[in-house]
Amino acid sequence: MLTEQQIARSWRKLFGGGEFTDQTFAKAEALLDELRPESPLRHRLGAELTEIRKLKRHKQASTAS
Repeated sequence: MLTEQQIARSWRKLFGGGEFTDQTFAKAEALLDELRPESPLRHRLGAELTEIRKLKRHKQASTAS
């Protein structure tokens, strides 16, 4: 099991490039699964992941129009 510090570091690397693919989201979900359900970091990163997905959908909708 990874520590919260290791997960936070991996999360930054994962989303630092700005290119978000289905594989990126799968890796992010796997990192979240490493955290305890009551972890504040899990809640924060889960909310961040939701926002990133919304931004990606918005961007895709904008380019499709």
